[in-house]
Amino acid sequence: MDIRTGFFYLFAAVLLFAAFRVITARNPVYAALYLVLAFFQAAAVWLLLKAEFLAVALVLVYVGAVMVLFLFVVMMLDINVDSLRAGFWKHFPLAATVGVLIALEMAAVLMGGFRMGEEPRSIPAAVQGAAQLSNTKELGKMMYTQYLYPLEIAGVILLVAIIAAIALTLRQRKDSRHMDPSVQVRVRASDRLQVIKQAPTRVAPPPEPLGATAENKA
Repeated sequence: MDIRTGFFYLFAAVLLFAAFRVITARNPVYAALYLVLAFFQAAAVWLLLKAEFLAVALVLVYVGAVMVLFLFVVMMLDINVDSLRAGFWKHFPLAATVGVLIALEMAAVLMGGFRMGEEPRSIPAAVQGAAQLSNTKELGKMMYTQYLYPLEIAGVILLVAIIAAIALTLRQRKDSRHMDPSVQVRVRASDRLQVIKQAPTRVAPPPEPLGATAENKA
């Protein structure tokens, strides 16, 4: 086993562990951090496959943007984990059935791509020439020519998700004071401060006689 294969098994093992902890961690912040670790390991596997652009895009887009936004939303929403786990075992059979079905479909698709028992054939000259091209350049040409409209639709979907996350964090809470900027802008000085005119000096009342004071008390 060469060093490249050893790195692949190392990254794959850490990736599987991080993915398992994503679905088993009780704290949603810990689950998000384990997902970040899983993304980094997947990027390392992409680098081993010489897909540098996909590895860099995975780190920049998902780790640097999507996961930071997800952590921000989780921390701002103050999610009650106990209420989320209340119906876990109730919906577990359906979730397990869907998970097994997806795993079987993925296995069927992946196993169909492997040709077992075939003799290795020589690589055509056209394929060898294509291997010398820049995958980043060719991928950019394809994204912004053939797949331009799906790329724009994906950008709009991400924009809607960002706006929805901001709208969720701006909800009114009973334990926080909400301020409306439009009301603050329209405020006037007379609404905040009232000036009362009062004489600068005031004549003190004359002192009462001591005898009158004693009679009043009696």
